[in-house]
Amino acid sequence: MSRKPIRIGIVGLGWVATHRHIPSIRCDSRFQIVGVADRNGALAAEWGRKLGVPHAVADAVGGIDWMRDADAVDIATAPMSHHALAFDALVAGKHVITEKPFAMSVEEGRDVIAKAAQEKRVLAIVHNFQFSSAFRKLERDMQNGVIGPVRAIVATQWGNPGRRLPVWYDQLPGGLFYDESPHLLYLIKRLSPGALTLQSVDACASSRGLRTPASIDANFRAQTAHGTIPVTVSCRFESPLSEWHVAVLGEHCAGVLDVFRNIYIRLPNDGAHGTWEVLRTSLLSTCSHWWQHLVNGPHHLAGRLLYGNPTVFQRFADAIESGGEAGGVSGGDALSVLQMQWEILERCRPAWDRQDDAGVVS
Repeated sequence: MSRKPIRIGIVGLGWVATHRHIPSIRCDSRFQIVGVADRNGALAAEWGRKLGVPHAVADAVGGIDWMRDADAVDIATAPMSHHALAFDALVAGKHVITEKPFAMSVEEGRDVIAKAAQEKRVLAIVHNFQFSSAFRKLERDMQNGVIGPVRAIVATQWGNPGRRLPVWYDQLPGGLFYDESPHLLYLIKRLSPGALTLQSVDACASSRGLRTPASIDANFRAQTAHGTIPVTVSCRFESPLSEWHVAVLGEHCAGVLDVFRNIYIRLPNDGAHGTWEVLRTSLLSTCSHWWQHLVNGPHHLAGRLLYGNPTVFQRFADAIESGGEAGGVSGGDALSVLQMQWEILERCRPAWDRQDDAGVVS
């Protein structure tokens, strides 16, 4: 007996929807796309034709005709609209999956989680890099004891302001930090062997007159079985390069995740740091880096390197079918990350909160 398809509609047809969400939805035969919507009429019509489904020109759930035929809604709009769209979709009886950050405040986050519980609908948030193939290799090495007792975790983000960026990013609290930091925060949270406690935050205001600070450094501590360890997030938003890395420094090995390239490199303890150990590190890191480039490159060129997004949608479908929560990407999971974001932002408010800006979110 064939299963009833999960009829899903997509609201917001920007780059992340067309390059990540739609290919990921198509990876799971349980989904059937029944409609698309965007406030850009030409874009909505174009993707309606491509997918062979009805389209709508709308920025609110109430203006979407195909919504009555949907069981679930995928929200891929700007963060400022996530709460209202998710809340209204839940009121309409739809399951909801939304891009991060899923709300503009902790209060909004709690509000939409409560509505999902009240309506008995699934709420999932796209925290995808924790399911990438490279991250899973790092996690497997940690679980198997290859890394050894963890001594530190370091997450680093460099951002080139000249790269492709959404037009709305600097309207957010903390600008680009608010949009992008959920990825690093859920990764360190998942990797940490103990609960994270924020110790200090240092931020330098933008040198370009933006709400996005030039830098944010957040220092956490985690209690482990072998003592307290440092866990740090270091962001540089005025960099000549765009690079995201997460390193787990263990007693036996260092596990280094190159997030953008979907590359994982494991490097053994170099002991006395002698000539042979230094050469070994260079050889292992170089060979591993380029080998994984050869493996991942064709997938990237073909648009099939989806960085864990298919697993997010798979878990969303699983939760709809089971009546449970979407493991690792539930509203509760996302709320804990949202709370981490705001704890950091409140400690460095002078670096980003410009009261003279009109029409921005504070």
